[in-house]
Amino acid sequence: MKILVCISHVPDTTSKINFTDGDTKFDTNGVQFVINPNDEFGLTRAMWFKEKQGASVDVVNVGGPETEPTLRKALAIGADSAIRINTEATDGFYVAKQLAKVVQDGGYDLIIAGRESIDYNGGMVPGMIAGLINANFVNTCIGLEIEGDTATAIREIDGGKETSTASLPLVIGGQKGLVEESDLRIPNMRGIMMARKKPLTVLEPVESGKETTTVKFEKPLPKGEVTLVSADEVGKLVELLHNEAKAI
Repeated sequence: MKILVCISHVPDTTSKINFTDGDTKFDTNGVQFVINPNDEFGLTRAMWFKEKQGASVDVVNVGGPETEPTLRKALAIGADSAIRINTEATDGFYVAKQLAKVVQDGGYDLIIAGRESIDYNGGMVPGMIAGLINANFVNTCIGLEIEGDTATAIREIDGGKETSTASLPLVIGGQKGLVEESDLRIPNMRGIMMARKKPLTVLEPVESGKETTTVKFEKPLPKGEVTLVSADEVGKLVELLHNEAKAI
């Protein structure tokens, strides 16, 4: 079984976010980048298939040379090879078309992507890949088993879970639950050294128009000041809720 794991290169959630050029571009200065958490859950599950069923695991990213350390980390975790598509990842449909071409050329059986990236939170790419390659698709996937050419997937739905079966090739949009946080792997020294020798192929993008353009970014409004009220001043609390907060 050939598995392709789609990896997004995203800012660490602890990074301080700023914008430049009139709030039209993200400022990367001083920002630490990591593997998108939803993708990391998927990569860890792919490693399970590699170790238990002998699957091969490739990782792919759409981005410039600055994303290669993130791909190298994925290789250090245990992926066999990496592919970088040499173009900026700005539009969901554009990214999906680049990834779909890699899938078609590589003949992959299982394509694992995160249900969304934590930077743009578009949630579009996995479903678009499935549509472009005419493959089955399971989103918000929190469980996956494969026997032969049949996959059994569990996905999160409102108020519960849904179990379904599908034939390969299959695209999933994974998230926490596909594996648990305690299952995530930290590259060890041996893995880091081996990653340096594993192939990282750079491909030029296929021609495709971009469907959307970023007009402007805006930060959330800063939180207001907090007023502390003593537990024995119920009257004051009611007054504040009524006159200032307008909550009652």
